[in-house]
Amino acid sequence: GDTARREEMLREMGISPLWQLRATAQVEEQADVMTEPADLAASSPPAPVAREPAAPEAPAVQVQAAVAAGSHEPARIAKMDWPDLKSSVATCTACGLYAKRNKTVFGVGDEHADWLFVGEGPGADEDAQGEPFVGQAGQLLDNMLAAIALQRGTNVYIANIVKCRPPGNRNPQQEEAQACSHYLQRQIELIQPKLIIALGKVAAVNLLGRDATITSLRGQVHDYRNIPLIITYHPAYLLRTLPDKAKAWEDLCFAVNTMQKLMH
Repeated sequence: GDTARREEMLREMGISPLWQLRATAQVEEQADVMTEPADLAASSPPAPVAREPAAPEAPAVQVQAAVAAGSHEPARIAKMDWPDLKSSVATCTACGLYAKRNKTVFGVGDEHADWLFVGEGPGADEDAQGEPFVGQAGQLLDNMLAAIALQRGTNVYIANIVKCRPPGNRNPQQEEAQACSHYLQRQIELIQPKLIIALGKVAAVNLLGRDATITSLRGQVHDYRNIPLIITYHPAYLLRTLPDKAKAWEDLCFAVNTMQKLMH
């Protein structure tokens, strides 16, 4: 019945005593997942992340040359197809994050998906592999998708606010997010998703264009350029704050109900 189905979904998402015991041990090893802003921090602080040297600023000559070439101008980005957009991201030097990246993390999934999930930025695993959400937070995201009968790559696209890893997994700075915003905007225009799910505060405030807490944004249908937008927690935050997984499950159920209404 419905109860059995819900229990099955919760097990797929990992909300069970067995998962929590196992996850609690994993949390201690969590060093490379993206961190959420202070107002979402767990009651006990996360394990400290080793400090890295600050990324050097992009040489002005290189930035000016890229702009002069036109490959990273917003007006040109707005007209790009998928191959041109991917090529432009791969060679982008519009902010200082490019200097220390290993790989750009463009995004992955169905390019005509109904569901678009947007996180904040790549971590160490993503920077190494060039794909978003591939570490422990990515495994939890896959479980969250499975809990609502979705899977990566099938009617789902996953992207981030910035496409290069911020040093030390810090939150993207405003100018970094702004430099990447034209790429994400074009991706959304090409995908034309029916529903966007913002994962965490960084994604939420950048897509909405205003600052607010996750608590105040959850449980509502917001708007991004006439596309419905729902806010929930970042999987990395949920790894550190297991009790809030139940709230994330509520958000997913709300998203499913919203999508069902959009499909009718």
